[in-house]
Amino acid sequence: MRIREMRKTKGWTQEDLASAASIDRSYIGGVERGERNLTFSVLCQICAALECDVAALTVDLPGRSK
Repeated sequence: MRIREMRKTKGWTQEDLASAASIDRSYIGGVERGERNLTFSVLCQICAALECDVAALTVDLPGRSK
């Protein structure tokens, strides 16, 4: 959800973000719908494309329960 919000703030389509992050557009769509789990390296690619840091997308996310 945060990725979609940041993408839309920039006025980008999923294709724009995918191109800027060198990721397939369908993968970006899956991420935005919560159907895909990101690796840290892909998260970093997306953050670089969106010109934000990882913390901006991960702050206040729920932690793992023990």
